[in-house]
This record gives sequence, structure tokens and C-alpha cells, in this order.
Amino acid sequence: MRYLVTGGAGFLGSHLCEKLLSQKHQVICVDNLLTGFRENIEHLLSNPGFEFVHADVSKPIEVNGGLDGIYHLASVASPVHYTRYPIQTLKSGALGSHNTLGLAKAKGATYLLASTSEVYGDPLEHPQKESYWGNVNPIGIRGAYDESKRFAEALATAYWRMHKVRIRIARIFNTYGPRMALNDGRVIPTFIGQALRGEGITVHGDGLQTRSLCYVSDLIEGLTRLMESGPPEPVNLGNPQELTIREIAERIIRLSGSASRLTYVDRPADDPEKRRPDISKAKKELGWEPRVSLEEGLTTTISWFKQKLSMAHR
Repeated sequence: MRYLVTGGAGFLGSHLCEKLLSQKHQVICVDNLLTGFRENIEHLLSNPGFEFVHADVSKPIEVNGGLDGIYHLASVASPVHYTRYPIQTLKSGALGSHNTLGLAKAKGATYLLASTSEVYGDPLEHPQKESYWGNVNPIGIRGAYDESKRFAEALATAYWRMHKVRIRIARIFNTYGPRMALNDGRVIPTFIGQALRGEGITVHGDGLQTRSLCYVSDLIEGLTRLMESGPPEPVNLGNPQELTIREIAERIIRLSGSASRLTYVDRPADDPEKRRPDISKAKKELGWEPRVSLEEGLTTTISWFKQKLSMAHR
């Protein structure tokens, strides 16, 4: 198969490119490197089945030859970045989705949209099922990200209804693992970085808000299964094991052997109170559920960040 992966030099995208290449597929990776890193794909550049294109998907893109599938992962996905780049965030979700859906239509390719649990906003339903419409503040500090994904879902669905483009929509819940950016504001890299440096762990509010953490290899397996045989409607991909932010911080302190202590700070605006996916649909439609335990995933991730920090100090 020949696949296009937008945002392929990012955290999730680079792992996806790696997985597809291991299955002997050809991969065209498109990234403008706004929040992705060339070093994430450096080890793939010598693979004859891999091609890197430095381009912005919010502008029209052309691909010579056939395409079997498009994974649209290009997005400004972390709180630090989408508050810094709100317009680019909206453009990648709106114009980027429009351009890549047009390409899927022209090539007869299956189209997978990497959407997000953030379409549920600060949910009034718990756990969150795909049937839930969400509780989102469109003009809040997270609005650029939330609404870019909600629009992308609506656009993909319109292409399916009007042009019969085969679509897949993955609503991705908190995912973690190697290649996350240390300074992107997400809970895992922030806590691990602080723990390894012996700094106070900055917990927002009372730390009782929850998140559900899925290790990257499990998530990528879910995406590839969804592409192969998923329905056209949204499917939640995430780990239903729910933990408080305080529990996550304490787990990271223990696994890293850190002497750090918890430091409580004000919560940011529109910070969701709860996150937990109902993955019944993924189990039924894809035969998928997470396999990697939190202990195993965090241990691997801490080790990767430790190596990253030691190299930075050489």
C-alpha cells in the first residue's frame, strides 16, 4: 500500500510512519515542522519506502502516482502550541482537512482523520461515548484546537455523504510515549521533565481532575486497524483506566526515583474536569483495546526522556 501521513514528523505521526514501514508499505510524510521535528524521522530517511516532503497542508498539496490511504494527523495539538499558534491550528484543521480530503477524493484513497477527545470539551457525560455531542467553549483559550477538530469531523462527514469518500474518524484520548516534546505543556512530558530535574511538580488546582492515558504503540495499532476496517463514524481510541492528575504525578515521582514534591498552581481556563473513553465501539468494530500497562509505558517514557536530557547537557 502507499500512504500519505500528514504531520508525520510529529509525536504520533513519526510512530505511525515507523509502523507502516515495518509492514512494508510505502509512506509519504508531509510536515511543515512547526511543532514536529526532523529528528523524529531521521532514522527513516534511508528507507527506500519513505519520502519526506516539507510542506504546509493548509496550502494545496500534490502527490504523483496513486494513494491507498491518507492519515491526516497534521495539527498543533499541545496546549502550549495551540495557544501560541491559534490561527495555524485552525488552518490545519480547516484548510488542511479540506485539501487532504480533496486529495483523497481525487485518488480514491481511504481517509483517516485524527480527531480528539477535546471535541467533548469539559464533558457533562462520563465516560464519553461517541454519541455525546460535547460541551465546548468555541471562543475559549482551547477553542482554536477544539473547533478545528469539530469542523474537520463535519467536513470529512460531508465528503463521505456528498462524494462517497471512504472516511475514518479517530477520537484520540491522552496519548504518551517517546518523542513527545518536553516543553509542549502536556501532563506527561511536563511531569517527567520536572521529576528528572528535581523540580516541584506543578499540579493544576487540587489535582483531582482526571485523565486516561494510552501508550503510543497501542494508539498506533488502533489507528491502523481503523484505517483497514473501521466504520465511517467516529471511534474513540484511548485507555479507559482513569487516574487523577495527582495520582499521575505521584506515579511518575516513584518510577523516576525523584525527590520532587507536588506544587499546586491555578488551573487554566476550560481545563476539562474528567476524561475517560468508552471504547466499546473500538472493541466491537476493530477488536482493539490497549495492552501496555501504565507502569510499563511510563517506565519506557521516563527512560527515553532521561536519555534525551542527558544528551542535551553534554
